[in-house]
Amino acid sequence: MYLLIPAAGLGKRMGSELAKRGLRQRNKLLLTLLGKPLLAWTLLAAESSPKIQWIGIMGQPQDFPAFEEILGDLNLTKAVHLIVGGDTRQASVFNGLKALPSEAKSVLIHDGARCLATPALFDRCAETMKTCRGMIAAVPVKDTIKIVDRDRLIQDTPDRRYLWAAQTPQGFDVALLKECHQQGEKLGWEVTDDAALFEKCQLPVQIVEGEETNLKVTTPVDLAIAEFILRQRFTEIT
Repeated sequence: MYLLIPAAGLGKRMGSELAKRGLRQRNKLLLTLLGKPLLAWTLLAAESSPKIQWIGIMGQPQDFPAFEEILGDLNLTKAVHLIVGGDTRQASVFNGLKALPSEAKSVLIHDGARCLATPALFDRCAETMKTCRGMIAAVPVKDTIKIVDRDRLIQDTPDRRYLWAAQTPQGFDVALLKECHQQGEKLGWEVTDDAALFEKCQLPVQIVEGEETNLKVTTPVDLAIAEFILRQRFTEIT
């Protein structure tokens, strides 16, 4: 399985919090968690997944020296390719798709900020791609969700039995996803994940059970929670 990791953004919410503390805004995937950059934890999980054979990281050229340093420290056995990202996540993924080897038929796309994804989750998603053209990892929503208007007045309360919180990895047939990105570029679609492009093109997307601990590190609070989860994992191992 081929894996693409979008890593070209600064993380505006994390950056604004850092600015309040007088710290320079930077790619949040270079922030450290238990002594390793966030990106390193994602790469270590991919390295431990027997299903992953090829890794591509989409980033900005100014971050490539830092990425190369991380790769040097990790000494991974799997080849990792640095790919120039775009101005948006959507554009970065499209660049990544274009950089895939010609023999790549299926691809997993995983946000580097979800640095707690386990090798088992990568394997489960890769296995599912054998029987479908599109899938996303997701978890059932636990909270009651309210739909509100611009004045924050409640308009509806959807049945949470049918609500799932989308995560990554997300997996797709490479040829179909390229077509969806081309269509999105042509029609000016702006989406927050690749599954939305599949949906707009009327293509089916299957749910794969995700992980409650597979949170996206967006704020300093998320970083603290991620540290707690990692420490718990290490405790369980020992």
